[in-house]
Amino acid sequence: MNDTTSEIVRDLTSRGYALAQGPLTPEEAADLVGRLGTIVPQTTGALAYDVMAHPGFEKVRDTRSAHTLRPHTEAPGQNPPPRYLALHCRVQATCGGGLTMLADARDFVAGLSSSDERLVREAELYWPSYVEDSDVEGLWKPLVEQTEHGTVNRLSCTLLRTGGYSEGLDELAGPQNPPLGAEGVALAQQALDFFRDNQVSVLIPEGALLIWDNHRMFHARSSFTDTRRRLTRYWIAD
Repeated sequence: MNDTTSEIVRDLTSRGYALAQGPLTPEEAADLVGRLGTIVPQTTGALAYDVMAHPGFEKVRDTRSAHTLRPHTEAPGQNPPPRYLALHCRVQATCGGGLTMLADARDFVAGLSSSDERLVREAELYWPSYVEDSDVEGLWKPLVEQTEHGTVNRLSCTLLRTGGYSEGLDELAGPQNPPLGAEGVALAQQALDFFRDNQVSVLIPEGALLIWDNHRMFHARSSFTDTRRRLTRYWIAD
C-alpha cells in the first residue's frame, strides 16, 4: 500500500471521507479506487458512470438533473450497498454550485430520541433497486442494520417523503405514499435539519477524487447552473 492509499484509508477510518487532490487522469483515478476494494457495476452495468445534467430531467430532483439532491446513501436497495463511493471531477462547475455535501450518520443516530432510534433500527421499509432494464428487485431493511461486518446505514430523505428516489420540484404537493408514514416524513425532516447543521461541503477540484464510506456517511448535492459539470462515479465493494 503506497503513501497515498494509506492516507486515504486513514482518513476514511477517522472521518469517513478522503480527498485525493491529483490532478488524476481517469486511469489513475480508477487505479486508486481499485486499491480500496473491488470496483462493481452501477445502474447501467458500467464500472464508471458519468454524473451529468441530462435533458429531460429539468423538473425533477435526480442525479441526472442540475437540482439539489436531498441527503441519502448510495444504492440502498442492494445487499450490501457499495462500501465506498468515489467521485472523480472531470469538469468542475464554475457557477459556485454543484458541491458534494457529507455528514456522519453515526452522529445523526446518536442524537435521536429513544423512539426514533427504535424506528431506524427496527422498522423495515422497501428499498427499490437502482438496476435499469432488469428484473432485479429491491429489499426490505431498516435504516440502520447491524451485520457481521459492521453497521450499514441507509437513507433517502426523498424516499421517506415520497416513496421514490426522484421527486418533482413542486414541494407543495407534499409526500405521496411515504413508506413509514408520518413518522418517516418527520424523520426525513430531522435528517435534513441535522445535515444542514453538520454537513461538510466540498467543491471537488478538477482532477481530484473524493471518496467516502457509504455505510457511514450521508451525502447530498447543491444545485448548479454550469451544466458542463461532469463527475465520474465509482462504486467500490469490500
